[in-house]
Parts: sequence; structure tokens; C-alpha cells
Amino acid sequence: MLRLLLLAVLCCSAPALIRVPLRRERSMRSRLRAAGLLHDFLRDGSPDTFGRRYAPCLPPGTPLQLGRSGERLHNFMDAQYYGEISLGTPQQNFSVVFDTGSADLWVPSSYCVSEACGTLSMHRRFKAFESTSFRHDGRMFGIHYGSGHLLGVMARETLQVGGLAVLNQEFGESVYEPGAAFLMAKFDGVLGMAYPPLAEILGNPVFDNMMAQKAVEEPVFSFYLSRYRITSSTDPESELLLGGTDEALYHGPITWLPVTAKGYWQIKMDSVAVQGVSSFCPRGCQAIVDTGTSLIAGPTNDILSLQQLIGATPTNIGEYLIDCVRVSSLPHVTFVLGGTEFTLTAQSYVRKVLLGDKQLCFSGFQAVDILSPEGPLWILGDLFLTEFYSVFDRGVNRVANTWGANTRGANTC
Repeated sequence: MLRLLLLAVLCCSAPALIRVPLRRERSMRSRLRAAGLLHDFLRDGSPDTFGRRYAPCLPPGTPLQLGRSGERLHNFMDAQYYGEISLGTPQQNFSVVFDTGSADLWVPSSYCVSEACGTLSMHRRFKAFESTSFRHDGRMFGIHYGSGHLLGVMARETLQVGGLAVLNQEFGESVYEPGAAFLMAKFDGVLGMAYPPLAEILGNPVFDNMMAQKAVEEPVFSFYLSRYRITSSTDPESELLLGGTDEALYHGPITWLPVTAKGYWQIKMDSVAVQGVSSFCPRGCQAIVDTGTSLIAGPTNDILSLQQLIGATPTNIGEYLIDCVRVSSLPHVTFVLGGTEFTLTAQSYVRKVLLGDKQLCFSGFQAVDILSPEGPLWILGDLFLTEFYSVFDRGVNRVANTWGANTRGANTC
């Protein structure tokens, strides 16, 4: 009866623009570095080490492909922007990464046996037995991220996002999250917003169900990511807008690009140029707009050259340090999309981190080799999205970028 009532309300309600506030937290990488644990985490979290340690613990027939980490783009160790959703009746709240680089929804289960789900982790767990709208599925799922693995069982529930109800939403209840990746994470789960072919869990991703249930005004969602914590009532907050765009959060013309492969939000990038020095992929290359990755990533050879051009030097754990004194004199890096230049100053692509009373500066560029039929892929993560407002259009399968409200007056020359 309750489900019929919810369906009636949904069918009779007009589609709406739904605002989902996003909050910025210190990344897992920053917290691990501050605690002196980053080196051990990176060593123990490598796919080979992780597979040897935990694969024997998995039951036979587990749907987990331990060799796929090189193909997955998730870099939740650097994720900083989280939002709230709820599942079940009555509602149970969870903090999730709204990730355009994946297509699954999962949260920890009350039956999770890993330390990441324990009382010390502070992660909220879904209690199926307390929900009157819960539907058990029974199938298992497994997801291998670049910085962690998880196993679970599938189910269906009523999902609430920003007050919008999505009925009968497929999702995963995580029951096994080995290793330290999810233990250190501030978020409870992940809500994927990529295309259905990217899903590990069978069924429609969340935004597909929103479109099918006509719950949004347009088959469009957009992200505005603020650079820093909100310091005054006049600062625009980070947000995900479901069903359209907000003209108050961007300025200048919008550059639309067609999606070139319906999995990730993949587009063609004209080139990448370092001010007055060099350029990469001059004949064009493929890029992915990914809110689940904080950094900007590209093919190893290109990124190593780029690091040298901006004066970054490697550490023993694969990060690149920059002399903080030199930041103001470093060259701009420009990404050309659809003939429009999107320029990052050093103040944008250098990450400043306090370690005790000392400030360190790290390059925001990372080497990741991902091949596709169209060639090597670049990843435009949150480092790019904090400067530029991004729009994702499922109606005509295209992505747009323009200058965000927090870059008003910048990068326009």
C-alpha cells in the first residue's frame, strides 16, 4: 500500500529541479599523509599486493575481476565532495560521492563484516529489516576500484535525493570491504552517474531511473564545485543540480561537446598546452569528465613531460612536489575543448597542503594509462571542475563546460 501511495505521489508531481548540496572535506590522501601512513597505504593497496592478500578470502565464483584496476578510474583516495541521500522507509541517510566515473549505487550493509563498517569507522550502515519498502534481490556483486575492492548483495529500495523520490532503485549492500581504503574514507558509499554499460550491478543507474520515472525537468544534471570551504553567506555552495543548470553559477558562453563513447562521460579534447613551451595530443585526444577523481590525469609519457615543464620533482611514493615559492611564476596549462581554451593557473593546479607547521605544494597532475578504442584517455577531475561549471546532458549525449562563478573575471584572456 505504501509503495502504491509513493507511486501515485510521484506520478502526480511535476518534474522538478533538484538541488543537492555538496560539502568539501579533507581528502583521504591528506589525512593519510598527516598521519604518516600514506607510504604504507600505497604499498599495501597496490592491485598485486591486495589480490595476494585478500583473493583467497573470497568465496568461489565471486564476481570480482582482480585485474581491472588499471582500467578503472575511481580515485576516491582524493575525493573531497560528498552529498546526502537516503534509502528506505523510513529514510536512512548516507553520505555518498556523486561519481560521473561509475554507474553503480552502493552503501554499507548492517551485515558488513569488514573493519570499514565497524563502529570505529563512523560509517552509516543500511538496515534492511527496518525498511517497509525494501525488496531483496539475492544476486552478488563485486567492484574493483583503483584504491579498494568491495563485495555485496543486490537489493531494491526507495531512494531519496534532494527530496526527489526514485522508486524501486537497484543498489548494492556492501558486506565486505577489505583493506584500509574505505576505512579511511569520509563517505559511506558511491552514487554513480555514468552510462549503464559501466555498471557492475545489473539494472538502471540512478539518473536513468529518474529519467524513466519523469522525475526531473530535463535529462540533464550539472555540477558546481567551490574551491574552498564556505566562509560567508554570500559564497556559493558546491552543488549537484538534477534536471537542468543554474545560470547564477556560471558566466560566459557554454562549450558543448558530443559524447564519443557511452560509458564514461567521454569527449574529444583538441589539445593540452603548457604556456609558451609545449603542447600534448596536438591532433586531438580523448578525455573523461570525472567527478570521482580529484586530480587531472593523463598518459604517463605526457604527464612526466608536463611535470618537468612545471618544475615538479618526484617523491618516493609517486607524488610530485613543487617549490611553493615558485608557484606564482609557473606557466599556465590550457585545455582546448571544442575550440575554446580552458586555462588553469598554477594557483589552480598546485595543491597546497599543511603538514604540521610546514606548507607543501604538490602537482595536481597524475599519470594514469587508460586505453580505449579511440586512444589514450585523459581524466578531467575535480581540479578542473572547481574552475569550470560542467553540464551533463543525457538527452542528446553531450557535455558542456564554462567558467564557474568562483572564476568570474579569471581565465578569460
